[in-house]
Amino acid sequence: MDCRVLSVQSHVVRGYVGNKSATFPLQVLGFEVDSINSVQFSNHTGYEHWKGQVLTADELHVLYEGIKLNKVNYYDYVLTGYSRDVSFLEAVVDIVEELKEANPGLVYVCDPVMGDNGAMYVPEALLPVYKEKVVPVADIITPNQFEAELLTGRKINTEKDAVEVMDLLHVMGPNTVVITSSDLLSPLGDQFLVALGSKITVKADGTKEKQQIRMDIPKVDAVFVGTGDLFAALLLAWTHHHPNDLKAACEKTLSVMQHVIKRTINFAKVAAGPDCRPSPAQLELRMIQSKGDIEDPAITVEAVLL
Repeated sequence: MDCRVLSVQSHVVRGYVGNKSATFPLQVLGFEVDSINSVQFSNHTGYEHWKGQVLTADELHVLYEGIKLNKVNYYDYVLTGYSRDVSFLEAVVDIVEELKEANPGLVYVCDPVMGDNGAMYVPEALLPVYKEKVVPVADIITPNQFEAELLTGRKINTEKDAVEVMDLLHVMGPNTVVITSSDLLSPLGDQFLVALGSKITVKADGTKEKQQIRMDIPKVDAVFVGTGDLFAALLLAWTHHHPNDLKAACEKTLSVMQHVIKRTINFAKVAAGPDCRPSPAQLELRMIQSKGDIEDPAITVEAVLL
C-alpha cells in the first residue's frame, strides 16, 4: 500500500494536537503523510502560555505551488481540522478541488470544527463557508452534535433526529458522516456518550446501500486536547482498510481512542499525585506509548446497527 495523505492542520512543538495528533497514527497504519501546518504554536492553547505563528491563505498557496511545480501533487486523501480564517478555508477548498481533478478517487476527510455544547468558538463567518463550499467537496465528515445541527439547521433531540440530520448531511455531499458525540441518552446509562454514523455505498449495479450505526462510549472525567484530530485520522485509516464496513472502521477507531485515553488518564493521575488535578502537560495524549494499540486494537467499543 502506497497511500499518501495531505494533512492541513495545526502544529505544536510540545504535545499532541492537529498534525501532531494525526501524523504518527497514520504513519503507523501505513500511510505517507505530507503535512501543512496551518499554525505553528509552542503548545496547545489550553496551557497558561502559548506563542507562535499562523499560516495565511497566501502562504498556504505558496506551499502548494511548490508541490505542484515539482509535479508531486497527487494524493489519495486530504485531511483537515481546525481553521478560524475564511480565506484560509476557501484556499483549502480550492486545493481539494484541484487535487480531485488530478485524482477523482481522492477522499477528503473533514472535521468541521466550529464549536461544542451550544457555543461557536470560531468566527460565525466560517459557517456559510463550511455549508456552501467545504461540506459539498468532503467525502467523510466528523462533526459533533452541535456542528451537525449548525450545518443542517436542525436540532437533535432523539436518535431519529440524528439519523435525519445525517441523511441531510449526505444530501449536502459526504457519503460518510460520523457524529462523534451527542447529548442523546445511551441505553447503557449516563456514564456513556452516544456517537452515530452513516455510510452510503454505491454498489456495482448503481444501487445505493446505507449502513447506520450507534456507538456507546464510556465517559472519562477529564478534558483532553487533540482527541478530535486523532479520531478523524483514525477514521481515515480504518475506513481505508474497511471501505465497505463503517461498523468495523468505527469500532477500531473508537477502541484505539479508548486505549489512548485510558493510558493518558492513568499516567496523568500518577504524575499529578493523589487528590491533585492533572495539568495540561500531564494530560497530553500518550501517543507513542499506544503504538501497539493503534496498529492492532483490542475491540472495546461495539457498534449497534440501526
